[in-house]
Amino acid sequence: MTEQSDIVVIGAGQAGAELCVELRRRGHAGRIVLLGDEAWPPYKRPPLSKAYLAGTADEAALHAVPPAQLQRHAIEFIGGARVVHLHRQHREVELADGRRIAYRGLALTTGGRARPLPVPGGDLRGVQVLRSMDDARALRPALREGSRLVIIGGGFIGLEAAAAAIKAGARVTLLEGLERVLARVTAPQISDFFERAHREAGVDLVTGAQVAAVLGRDAVEAVQLADGRLIAADHVLVGIGLLPNVDLALQAGLEVADGIVVDECARSSDPQIVAAGDCANHPSAFAGRRLRLESVQNALEQARTAAATLLGAQEPYRTVPWFWSDQYDLKLQMVGLSQGHDRLVLRGDLQLARDFSAFYLREGRLIAADVVNRPQEFMLAKKLVAAAATLDPALLADASVPLKSLLPS
Repeated sequence: MTEQSDIVVIGAGQAGAELCVELRRRGHAGRIVLLGDEAWPPYKRPPLSKAYLAGTADEAALHAVPPAQLQRHAIEFIGGARVVHLHRQHREVELADGRRIAYRGLALTTGGRARPLPVPGGDLRGVQVLRSMDDARALRPALREGSRLVIIGGGFIGLEAAAAAIKAGARVTLLEGLERVLARVTAPQISDFFERAHREAGVDLVTGAQVAAVLGRDAVEAVQLADGRLIAADHVLVGIGLLPNVDLALQAGLEVADGIVVDECARSSDPQIVAAGDCANHPSAFAGRRLRLESVQNALEQARTAAATLLGAQEPYRTVPWFWSDQYDLKLQMVGLSQGHDRLVLRGDLQLARDFSAFYLREGRLIAADVVNRPQEFMLAKKLVAAAATLDPALLADASVPLKSLLPS
């Protein structure tokens, strides 16, 4: 027997939860079913490598939408529900337990999964990723005095986990395959700043490190590098990127290219199906090209657009992307996309202080900014980037010139 529903949302992360709540905000009264393959109700993933891993936030603090609010909005959350097939011709989703749920509108907020370590021994006990609540719960015991933690990957997950582990007293080695950390998202000067901060905190940070194998009998004992070096390890955390969850979309015949291809209103190649969040590849007016963004900001705002589309509204998603990261006492806030910049302007001394702003220009226009521990400057930087402001680099670098005075009139 097929259950009847109005809107089905597959993927109970922040995008899926926000989409459901937005439907109710807009007055939708039909049945909404939210399907999650994890048993947990919708939760926030960013704190998993920050406050939760550090032990300063409990599981209740991670709720994206508290269970009571889901109930109040009459959103039917079904956890541990694995969808195995989309029957587009019948507008039904099929679950692993055999249940079928019909839909009028369908949303795919399936997110992504951590990229596995593709070397011998990558599946040994003690080697893990950090993507889910269960991952974080498994890793927390490794963050203890004297424990030897090797982190593979110098992106945000790796750096944030390193900071949490150092605070807990663990002995941390961080291995980055490229010549600097955060190489894909920041300028070399910013990478240098964060590498120095981690080394000063006690992290043994190795760049240009190619992992050849993970060694051990029943569990991990060491990581072997391509040059033969062995690094003893009690635990290994792998943070080498994300793969979008597109299997259902592919099986259903939707267009997929580094994510589920959607238009600016989050509509897939099937007009009855929308997609949002880490799994969606959308056209960006800001970037002038297609993007698949992995950020909470994108997940939430694109989910609102998707909800509007399901209800027949046309509200294109045209937001400027922004991101953040917490490491030790450093809050890094980023706006825009720095790729393709031809000039970097620094406001502040990266050698002497733990706060600064870095501005990325292309042909005189501001396209991105990285700001550390200067929240007011970040808010102004967001406005300047959104305005694609043309700026005098000398004024931008001069800390005596208020950033607010550079806003277009």
